[in-house]
Amino acid sequence: MIHSGSSKAPTILIIGASQGLGRAMAAECVKRGWDVVGTVRETTRTELHDLAEEHPAHVEIEHLDVTAPEQIAALRDRLSGRRFDILFVNAGTANKNEGDTIADVSTEEFVHVMVTNALSPLRVIEALQHLVPTDGLIGVMSSGQGSIAGNEKGGHEIYRGSKSALNQYMRSYAARQSAVPRALLLLAPGWIRTALGGPNAPFSMEETIPDIVNTLLSKRGKPGLEYLDRMGRTVPW
Repeated sequence: MIHSGSSKAPTILIIGASQGLGRAMAAECVKRGWDVVGTVRETTRTELHDLAEEHPAHVEIEHLDVTAPEQIAALRDRLSGRRFDILFVNAGTANKNEGDTIADVSTEEFVHVMVTNALSPLRVIEALQHLVPTDGLIGVMSSGQGSIAGNEKGGHEIYRGSKSALNQYMRSYAARQSAVPRALLLLAPGWIRTALGGPNAPFSMEETIPDIVNTLLSKRGKPGLEYLDRMGRTVPW
């Protein structure tokens, strides 16, 4: 682990920050004066390691595979006593052939996507929620494709279903936490050119990351769950 300094800057814990949107969010937060603790699943060097070397006083790296409950528990223990202004779960995946219908996909791949995208984020939140004060924020990277009301063209069925399930589980979590005045966020970033989004996506990370972080930070201090796009607009459930 790369340790941060004794800065009193606000701190964000980003789950899934090795590359793509997670790493870009980490860089943007550092740019705005935040300290970042980011998790990586890989045991090899990642893009987050480069960021940590550039900003050794402001970036820490932790190891976590979100699909492994014992690793979530170990991370909880390692972070015991810490406080984070924001916990944001970015880790996610898609099935190999995104054109597969629910009738096509193998049971193994379906389970992998659902466990990664729907079950694991809530396991992480349940395990780490005590590290976020009641005036802090807990957020998850969702998708506009998780909107049931917005599904008028179909496609990407497995991924869509996993994000819809994630949204439902966050609604349930919010209902159970209704007495806690904590801000909760499901963030739909849009179709962005990343390893997951692919080369044909209309937007670059350079265009979108500032808006994503703006929306994340603007949700602080606003209790309750919202499902928002990167511009802060409400996404229909």
